[in-house]
Amino acid sequence: MEKENLPPVSFAVLDQVLDLARANSLWPVTFGLACCAIEMMSSAMARFDIDRFGAGVFRPSPRQADLMIVSGTVTKKMAPVLVTLYDQMPSPKWVIAMGNCAISGGPFVFEGQYNLIEGVDKLVPVDVYVPGCPPRPEGLLEGFLKLQEKITGKRRFPGPVERW
Repeated sequence: MEKENLPPVSFAVLDQVLDLARANSLWPVTFGLACCAIEMMSSAMARFDIDRFGAGVFRPSPRQADLMIVSGTVTKKMAPVLVTLYDQMPSPKWVIAMGNCAISGGPFVFEGQYNLIEGVDKLVPVDVYVPGCPPRPEGLLEGFLKLQEKITGKRRFPGPVERW
């Protein structure tokens, strides 16, 4: 049988299994720059228990992580460090921008400011934005669920309840 006549090999099921494994075992490297980092740390404590979603193992090295949580204000001095850490992460890798400062500069954006990166997405690609000043730990948990939904293509847990 010649090569042109062979049926195409499908790895669709294997890809789904790998995506499910990746979504349920996120290893974040923390990049806490300001007050949002306190809320990020509290999301790992017993009350919010981020381990339920497979992301409780915070890694100190970017070479062991596949998720970067940027929480806080990114200054021009810290920008090359952030990009270096992102480049050291193995693929596939994801980024969560946590807080208004990481998303757009937050309350520190004003005319004449000279040392602020107005959004971490100007440095690295961002997969999920978690707004707030600072966002509550529930917001970060919702960000994890959104990222898992992005990786697997479907949401495993119910969405937030509309109350208003």
